[in-house]
Amino acid sequence: MTDANALYETILGKYLKENGVAEGKMMSAPALQYQKKVFVFFYEEEMCFKLGKDFDPASYGIQKFKHLSPFKNKAPMKAWFYLPYSEGKFWDELTLLALDKLRT
Repeated sequence: MTDANALYETILGKYLKENGVAEGKMMSAPALQYQKKVFVFFYEEEMCFKLGKDFDPASYGIQKFKHLSPFKNKAPMKAWFYLPYSEGKFWDELTLLALDKLRT
């Protein structure tokens, strides 16, 4: 198990204790969902968070990110932010932020 996988598993274990949070899938990748809506998923050593189009990564000190872009002929999904493991120190906080955004 890689360090990125271990961090994801730790976050998974923590948030599965939250009421209404369950494991799910997003494009065949492991994910966390709240009331059957995915808010975080883990793919190829990166975490992807649904934080909204108004989220500003720079305000959190995040230097490396990209937007989710699963379709070749469509624009990236600006509400979703991919962060590599090098930005893993933010993963837990952003998981909570994504969950809170979905709850409201």
